[in-house]
Amino acid sequence: MAASSLATLRGRPLLEHALTAAVEGPADAIVVVLGADAEEIERGVELGDATVVRCANWECGPGASLRAGLAALDPDITAALVTLGDEPFLPPAAAWRLLAARRHGITALRATYSGRPGHPVLIERSLFATLAATPDARPMALLGEAGMESVECGDLGDPGDVDTPEQLRWLEDLRVTEQPPRNSAAGTSSS
Repeated sequence: MAASSLATLRGRPLLEHALTAAVEGPADAIVVVLGADAEEIERGVELGDATVVRCANWECGPGASLRAGLAALDPDITAALVTLGDEPFLPPAAAWRLLAARRHGITALRATYSGRPGHPVLIERSLFATLAATPDARPMALLGEAGMESVECGDLGDPGDVDTPEQLRWLEDLRVTEQPPRNSAAGTSSS
């Protein structure tokens, strides 16, 4: 969905909902990577204390945005929690659960919702260089090759990924017992 970060849900841009979840989570710093419509998003979204990074080659896909965000992190950061701006109901507790699941030898963790891959994704610093050195690779494929493990978070809620106007309309009318419409590429979206 074009300019999904600016699409409004319950009177606020989707990105503001995602930032609220990030602020309520365990992150020491929040980095927002913008690509298409960056100027419009900066004008239309309350970004709070987040550091804004513009991804010059955003049209190359989510891997380019991920690399731009990782490159902007302070060298003392030991891991990154990656979320998307179009998941307005991402439960902050999912990030806490991924942190609690960290253990030696596991370089990436991914939240799943009733077995369906989702966000956040936790990436240990030891993978940053690999992700930066392979610009043409898809990040999730690299993380999978690195042994990314799943952490079930379905009991915490559904992040509500919004990739279509239909999904946005459904979320506006959300009822607890319903399931959101799914894309054929469930669990993926781009910025």
